[in-house]
Amino acid sequence: MKAHVYVTLKRSVLDAQGQTVAGALRRMNYKGVSDVRQGKYFQLTLDNSFSSDVKSAEAEVERIAREVLTNPVIEEFTYHVEA
Repeated sequence: MKAHVYVTLKRSVLDAQGQTVAGALRRMNYKGVSDVRQGKYFQLTLDNSFSSDVKSAEAEVERIAREVLTNPVIEEFTYHVEA
């Protein structure tokens, strides 16, 4: 079972790297991009203890994301667990 966790800065936090990329895209004449937000991606491989219980796997991934992978003051996360 694999879990995919995406961590991004909260919308209220200035994303200087995203703004730099957005500016570069405009200067290079790329069209249709109005905003860029950068972030982090984590792929977790879960052991067989979760093989029959997706809900428990999701709860554990959410706990890991909240307590270890993000800084809750400035970041938020989403995740997806593949059964």
